[in-house]
Amino acid sequence: MTIDRSTATAAAAAPVDLSPSERHGIFLYLGILIILLAFGGPSGGLIDIPISFFLKNRLHLTAHEVATFRLVAAIPLYLSFVFGFIRDMWNPLGMRDRGFMLSFGGITALLYVLCAFTPMTYATLLAAIVLLTASFLFVSSAQNGLTSVIGQQHAMTGQVSAVWNVFLSIPTVGALLIGGKLSGLLEEKDPDQALRILFLVGAAIMTLIALYALWKPAEVFDNIRVDHGTGRHPIEDMKRLVRHWPIYPAMLIWLLWNFAPGSTTPLQYHLQNSLHATDAQWGGWNAIFAASFIPTYIVYGLLCRKFPLKTLLVWGTVLAVPQMVPLLFIDTMTEALIAAVPIGLMGGLATGAYLDLIIRSCPRGMQGTTLMMSWSLYFVVSRFGDVLGTYLYDRYGGFTVCVIAITIVYALIFPSLLLVPKRLIATADGQAPDFAFGAPESESDAVK
Repeated sequence: MTIDRSTATAAAAAPVDLSPSERHGIFLYLGILIILLAFGGPSGGLIDIPISFFLKNRLHLTAHEVATFRLVAAIPLYLSFVFGFIRDMWNPLGMRDRGFMLSFGGITALLYVLCAFTPMTYATLLAAIVLLTASFLFVSSAQNGLTSVIGQQHAMTGQVSAVWNVFLSIPTVGALLIGGKLSGLLEEKDPDQALRILFLVGAAIMTLIALYALWKPAEVFDNIRVDHGTGRHPIEDMKRLVRHWPIYPAMLIWLLWNFAPGSTTPLQYHLQNSLHATDAQWGGWNAIFAASFIPTYIVYGLLCRKFPLKTLLVWGTVLAVPQMVPLLFIDTMTEALIAAVPIGLMGGLATGAYLDLIIRSCPRGMQGTTLMMSWSLYFVVSRFGDVLGTYLYDRYGGFTVCVIAITIVYALIFPSLLLVPKRLIATADGQAPDFAFGAPESESDAVK
């Protein structure tokens, strides 16, 4: 007796039908985890915003020097895919993703404490951020891998994308508001004391994450199946990843969407130098911008169940291309704060669709590698986009050239959509395709 391997694979990969209560339980578990990670990450707003102000206001670095610091400090982030690959290959403490959260959540907390009591100069601060980021990425890779596996295996990649983005935005808004206020408070203290407080806050949050890993809700972990067998060979898995065509257009679109030359350091200097924004107002602008994504994320979570991903990709991109144009019409900080609302609203649908596409594109058993690869790409292109935008800002003496550059880059997403495999985006959320997410669509796709 023989078994058709393709039939067996398809059966094994069939989505598990979950009840509404199980889905809500999964979303709540992931939401809490995402919120904790967003607050505890050294590259997140709660930590990153005060450090950027420390560099600007205490060390008196220029825009170019701040951008360079951020470029170097992000070296571990450029290698995020390595941490994702380790997540896919390793099972620490026999607990898989919870093992990463428990062990490296605790390690990162200890590193925060050590950094809190180390005198900070430019060099020591740079070393501290690099070390903290490297440890934190093991925890982040577990969350990324777990979230994408759940989305694929239950055919709810769009809902997972929406939930992921909403829960990520909530702490982002809070961190930006708190980060700006915290920067003002820390200005009144000795620099070493200020950073000590900041790092101890990070240590407390990472301790909570380690404790959170001890919880194992049945609706989350009892509905996950292992996508691979024993005896995996890393080289063969890497070859399988390289041959997996769907990831290439998904990553190209993600690259173009996050390049955005000038949207970070030049925008900060434009608002603070030209429009005289305070540190708190800069944090407020970013908070309003991030919060304005949330309504369209929620809308995406509803639309993804009614329309195929192809439709949402097209209309999301239509809205996204002119996203930064409102910045050309502001003359005061009040106008800038108002403009942050439509700018955020215009980007939410696209972000939800692009993340949905990446989750659908992950090869089975390598979800951690693929999702962390997307974050590697995000940090590489955003940091280098920041450097390019800073050059344009300094070279041409204004922010208008940055808006033009961003709009041109976004427009290039349209031809990139033509490269996406059609069957991958032909279904709406909840509709299982006639092939397993994460499998090559055809032999030709596997070798492209």
